[in-house]
Amino acid sequence: MAQMQTSSPAPQRLVLMGVAGSGKSTVGEALAKRIGATYFDGDDLHPRANIEKMSHGEPLTDEDRWPWLTLVGEALAEGDGTKIVGCSALKRIYRDHIRNKAKVPVIFVHLAGSREVISGRMGARTGHFMPTTLLDSQFAALEPPAADEMSVTVDIDQPLEGVVDVIVEQLSRLAA
Repeated sequence: MAQMQTSSPAPQRLVLMGVAGSGKSTVGEALAKRIGATYFDGDDLHPRANIEKMSHGEPLTDEDRWPWLTLVGEALAEGDGTKIVGCSALKRIYRDHIRNKAKVPVIFVHLAGSREVISGRMGARTGHFMPTTLLDSQFAALEPPAADEMSVTVDIDQPLEGVVDVIVEQLSRLAA
């Protein structure tokens, strides 16, 4: 099993990105434990109005997202050590905004999966404000990271341990 060095010279800042239901929270917690990082859920940074809007099945607009994305970037900028945040970061302009607010290099880890896999996962989870009816709008907005972005992509259609192994392996290659 691949292990990542936790004593890197510079702290890493990672964003686990992807559509709702791609596993950002679950993967984030497991990855943080594996590499000795701190994980926090970007959903916790949403303004109350955003959560209410999504809870009612209304997709967020870019205007709704900017304050949230600012908080995500600022949270990445704070403190020492490796930090991981789960944040959809669906569009390139959102990722650019997070990078600008973080003021440090940010690696985006795209948790990619088919609509069928993700819809099944969303249908099985309980207690989350995001309804499955918004999944189509998420996929419509998704712009996977481009070749010029510091990013890795992992297929989520595998056991959690396998997803984390692939991320650790790909992050090790980026560090080399």
